[in-house]
Amino acid sequence: MRGFPSPRLRSSLSKKLAAKDSIASAPIDWFLTLNSEFKPIAVHLGSQSVVSLLQKQENPIFSLKFYVWVSILDVKLAKDRFVRKVLVELLWRKGPVVLSVELVNEIRSSGCGITEDLLCILMCSWGRLGLGKYANEVFGQMPYLGLKPTTRIYNAVIDAMVKANSLDLAYLKFQQMPLDNCTPDRFTYNILIHGVCRSGIVEEALRLLKQMESMGQRPNVFTYTILVDGFCNAKKVDEAFGVLEMMARRNVAPSEATYRSLIHGSFECLGSSKAYEMLSRLLEQMTVCQEHACSTLLHCLSKDGMAREAIDFISRMGAKGYLPDTTVFGVVMASAVRSLGWTEVCELMDDFIRRGGRPGFNTYLTIITYLLKGRKLAEADRFVKRMVLDGLVCSVVSYNMLIDCFVKAELMGIAMGLFEEMHKEAFLPNLVTYNTLISGHSKVGDVNMAKDILKMLLEHGFKPDVFTFSSIIDGLCRVYQMDDAFDCFSEMVEWGVSPNAITYNILIRSLCIMKKMDKAQNLFDSMLRLGVVPDRYTYNAIIKSFCDAHKIEEAKETVQTMEANDCAPNLYSYSVIIDALSSMGRFGEAQELVSECERKGMSTESLPAIKMEPESEEKVINH
Repeated sequence: MRGFPSPRLRSSLSKKLAAKDSIASAPIDWFLTLNSEFKPIAVHLGSQSVVSLLQKQENPIFSLKFYVWVSILDVKLAKDRFVRKVLVELLWRKGPVVLSVELVNEIRSSGCGITEDLLCILMCSWGRLGLGKYANEVFGQMPYLGLKPTTRIYNAVIDAMVKANSLDLAYLKFQQMPLDNCTPDRFTYNILIHGVCRSGIVEEALRLLKQMESMGQRPNVFTYTILVDGFCNAKKVDEAFGVLEMMARRNVAPSEATYRSLIHGSFECLGSSKAYEMLSRLLEQMTVCQEHACSTLLHCLSKDGMAREAIDFISRMGAKGYLPDTTVFGVVMASAVRSLGWTEVCELMDDFIRRGGRPGFNTYLTIITYLLKGRKLAEADRFVKRMVLDGLVCSVVSYNMLIDCFVKAELMGIAMGLFEEMHKEAFLPNLVTYNTLISGHSKVGDVNMAKDILKMLLEHGFKPDVFTFSSIIDGLCRVYQMDDAFDCFSEMVEWGVSPNAITYNILIRSLCIMKKMDKAQNLFDSMLRLGVVPDRYTYNAIIKSFCDAHKIEEAKETVQTMEANDCAPNLYSYSVIIDALSSMGRFGEAQELVSECERKGMSTESLPAIKMEPESEEKVINH
């Protein structure tokens, strides 16, 4: 099949190309090798296979030479947009590749000179690498390369200079074009307009636009989009809206990019409320609904927490036939559950479905999780049933995610019901399913049920992992069955499962709560010996335990140990010590720690106020 040579041919060609490490020492050999060994397979080469071979070369010079070889065999393939784009990317990422005398001679020896196509590709890569001045130097050497200036080459060098932030040089080249009988075209003007807009000189962009039109070059949608973006970057949003009016007068339809630039620019410059007011008015006035523009506006509203405005916009644009797609509606719903009441959220979902919308799986999960947090079980159940009707609960993964929602809401009865439903629907639970249920039962203190699920896990041939053991240990610790918890901890080793920081944290935290500090310290030492890195939760549990026992110095030493081990203490680490110091009447030390928190950039607003005793307060005032 054309475009896909056999893997054996691709591998052979790639290896031989890569094996030519010393190209400079034998410049002709490289092309001779390709011609003698691989010309027979040239008929199998297509754009995708050429791209694949270009990308396999570590040295960008190899990629360039392979492209030159391909251009000799198949000019049409060398002009392929995909091939050219990939080569430019490679020369930019792995380059620069410069036109040395040796390289030019080698290419000429291959029977192919430096073509206009090749020079434009190189100039594009030089511009992206910031080598605009070098591109200009090469432009001056075109007679040596056997080339004459053309509008296309001028465009390439001007574009390179604009990309390299050499706008003055770009203008000099632009002014030089008539001397070489080259007429600026639409691409020339678009490149320059983009350059001046990027530099914030929008007045010059408008002058270029007028000059462009006077030269008989009709601006296109790219021209106007560049102007919209330029005005927005210059904080001139009214002028950006004016560009859209100009486009309407000249019968140029805005593109998705045009609207995207205008909408994002408006939100950035005007603030959310003003931007919404102007943009919604603009979109409502249009005779044809601009779906992509509406979707972009909803994204911005949702990102800025304006869920109510997003709902209002959906309602208003619904009269023009607009309905958000699944992805956009999911973004709106994610914003709605953060700021609206459950009634409004449910109405939003119901209205979307009623109008023919199809919420995605994640959108359903978002609203179900939200309703479960508010204990609106009937509404949550209604949407679960709707999910099933929509065919979205159709895999082990989707069942696992739904079960997890109910586990996190500590509704283990419903979670187990879904587990049983999985079996009925012929979806076999996996290790994630069992672990989720074990964790849920453990967290609600139902250790016996957690053990039953563990038995099922083993009966179905699964091997418990660190999450399984940690969940069981957590459940046992929650009901203070510490001996069983440590037995389970020991059993992990027999199963070849290494405890992680979470496993140790569960045990250390429980021992600290039970005031068994010696055991907690021994376990902490064991953790370090085995190379398990303690995290903030480990240290904070020990700090809290020391503070409860009024062992302030030990707590402070633990904070210092944290810092020495590159584990930055957080506000909680300090707040428990501050609380303990205050309760012991050591207000001065407590205040010192508050000051230390502030020096470290922590917000101390949530810290309890340090109340001084009258006697101490008097000393401070008199001092």
